[in-house]
Amino acid sequence: MGYLDNLIIDTDNYKHCHYPLYPKGTEYVSSYIESRGGDFAVTQFVGLQAFLREKLMKPISLEDIDEAEFVVREQGMHFNRENWMGILNDHGGFLPVEIEAVPEGTVLPARNVLVQVINTDPKYFWATSFFETALLRAVWYPTTIGTVSWLSKMVIREALSRTADSTAGLRNMLHDYGARGVSSQQSAALGGLAHLVNFDQSDTVPGILAAKRFYNAGKVSNSGPNSEHAGFCAWGRAGEADAMRNMLETMGPNGCALLLTDTYDHENAVKNIIGKELKDQIQSFPGLVGIRPDSGDIVEVTADTTEWLMDAFGYEVNSKGFKILPPFIRVVQGDGVNYHSLPQVYMELERRGLAADNAVFGMGGGLLQHWNRDTMNFGQKASAVCVNGEWRDISKQPTGSSMKASKKGRLALKHENGVYTTVPKGSIPESENVLQPVFRNGKLLKKWDFTELIANAEKDVPESYYIDHVGQMRTVSSEMAVSA
Repeated sequence: MGYLDNLIIDTDNYKHCHYPLYPKGTEYVSSYIESRGGDFAVTQFVGLQAFLREKLMKPISLEDIDEAEFVVREQGMHFNRENWMGILNDHGGFLPVEIEAVPEGTVLPARNVLVQVINTDPKYFWATSFFETALLRAVWYPTTIGTVSWLSKMVIREALSRTADSTAGLRNMLHDYGARGVSSQQSAALGGLAHLVNFDQSDTVPGILAAKRFYNAGKVSNSGPNSEHAGFCAWGRAGEADAMRNMLETMGPNGCALLLTDTYDHENAVKNIIGKELKDQIQSFPGLVGIRPDSGDIVEVTADTTEWLMDAFGYEVNSKGFKILPPFIRVVQGDGVNYHSLPQVYMELERRGLAADNAVFGMGGGLLQHWNRDTMNFGQKASAVCVNGEWRDISKQPTGSSMKASKKGRLALKHENGVYTTVPKGSIPESENVLQPVFRNGKLLKKWDFTELIANAEKDVPESYYIDHVGQMRTVSSEMAVSA
């Protein structure tokens, strides 16, 4: 979508009239980005480097200025050509700004500074806030998706630790199926790469490509042969078993085959076709056979399918006393999986004495699309200005919303004894400031590798970061004890 690449008009129209609204003598403007709280107590910061490399490291051109002037004036908005010719001639077309940010992949409590921006040339003090629209969009979306993915990972880890023998397969337990349910290919790319910080499973190719392009990622994802209703329906209802048999034979060399079971009658497909007619072929399959229900009540159908498969193929009892299917077969649940339903599924499995690793999951729109900027109340706000050489701390304090109260002053991020705190810049040594300079005047100062994002994401964090979401799962044991 090259026609949208012009940074000068990758903004709200009204931004073009803001530069004369600052006090005379304004030299520097400092702003910051944070999640002001919302659905989640924490944020996993992801995605800034993709924006820097895709947008801010490409200079504007004379043609960009001409196009922007035509478009902006056509809308009846003021346009200052001199400002942009100055950017072109004084700075080679690169925005004269410096950006500091939290190391990508880091998980920290909401209401802390994540990004801080300041202009580097006093002539262009207005540049700090001009590209807010593009910058905030580039940060809030992948960070929100990363947070949803990370919290889902905490749910799965909790379930495995409670009912499975091992958490070793954690990164393979949640697959990204969101490409078709998201609003754009760019969203699929940014949300998809955010998910890959936490899991190694995805069918969202744009996310894989973005991780490689912007973060030097190597092999970041696994997938496997799956089926779809078009192929199975083509065999007709009477040929459903033949359709499954054909897939098992065709995909045997791949060592994986995921069989759809709800093309017609899910219960019949599991109990009679898979559990009887194809039982010998599945038991001798050279790898994993996934049984994929794709409709129905996700909580009930996941647990029911697991029990039906155990009736057909048997089970073992693990060291924690929970039933586990033979290693060649698992339930693969990708329908109705979202932030809210996932813990409910695991709670039902536990109630029935079924180990968490009987099933693996895929998440689509619930991962990449069910969220907006207000989910975590992201905002970018100016917090300090320098006028005629004098710095002023500034903030907004609206009486109509305490949530929208902003921070004031130049900021730093302190991490001490496991606690993150936003503090005034200069109150701690710069060596202790978690915010790191990542961009200045068109140049990338710090290049994050995808392995670093994963390492940051997997650092130990206090239980308080995720207990609001995971805590409900701990009620199952008390319920079971009471019923016993």
